[in-house]
Amino acid sequence: MALTITPETVATDTIIAQLRAIEQLTRTEALTARIRVAQARTDEVRRELRDNAADADRRIERITARLRALDAAPDVLTPTISRVVTLVKSTLEQAQPVEEALLTDLTLEHQLRDRARYVKVLAKRAGLPAVEKLADDLVAKHGETIEWITTVLAEEALGGPAKLAPTPLQRVAGGVAQAITLPTRVAMQGVNRAVDGLSRVGDQARDTVNSVVGSVARVGTDGREVVTAGRDAALRKAEQVAGRDGAEPVADAVHATRAELGSLKASELPIKGFEELSAQGAAAAVRELTDPDQVTTMLAFEERNRNRAGVVSAARSRFAALAKDAARS
Repeated sequence: MALTITPETVATDTIIAQLRAIEQLTRTEALTARIRVAQARTDEVRRELRDNAADADRRIERITARLRALDAAPDVLTPTISRVVTLVKSTLEQAQPVEEALLTDLTLEHQLRDRARYVKVLAKRAGLPAVEKLADDLVAKHGETIEWITTVLAEEALGGPAKLAPTPLQRVAGGVAQAITLPTRVAMQGVNRAVDGLSRVGDQARDTVNSVVGSVARVGTDGREVVTAGRDAALRKAEQVAGRDGAEPVADAVHATRAELGSLKASELPIKGFEELSAQGAAAAVRELTDPDQVTTMLAFEERNRNRAGVVSAARSRFAALAKDAARS
């Protein structure tokens, strides 16, 4: 008797092919999450990444079980292929800034979600409710991961407390990319280095400041003005000298560097009377901030001074919320 090929049969064959592809990509996702654990800056992020890897393992089990239920032969090559793909991916990432690696992760998650959506439609057509339920769960999970990575990227873009630290090679790659575009953060770091150098090389360091900021500014007639103080006092003095001499871009960049280092005075903070607030009151005040730069200023100040866990956590959570809003807009 001739084999009858129905639309449902074709749909099932396509579902099997797509589930195999999703399984392979999910193995890559799990291995990538475990690689990212080493880059996590905090225990909370490490826990999130480990949970994601464990969840990916569970999804692989569900996908494999569904393939068996569809009488699909076991795929013994997929785990090996996935390990090779992830190894190549992680090796290539070392030549990229960390944000480029995250964008690659984001592309993977979008592909997984889109394939799951396709499987859901196929399963509905083929009358396979169990596969449809699996696909629905995959769509939801990958949507959550997409939102998480998008928020991490937004935090990077806003210059806040990043969740992932670059590897040494990624720091070099990121430095090269940033030197080409010369964003504000590089300018601040350059000014910081220039001001530190001012105590050693005097007038020559003023040329470094000018080249970093991109303006012709007179920082002061004598580098010895900042020699006798420590770094924080030197930065404050450099900001005063730049402001006095009309070099506002330099003064602003130095001020931003001081904020990033947590070396602002209490009177300069965006939250007035912050030092007098209890931990609960300080955390509540931080949650009211709507400017990401102000949140990072408060976070840096708190970490450097009293370092109260509740206040630090509130600042990080507030920044993450603002980054998420920025990513959605």
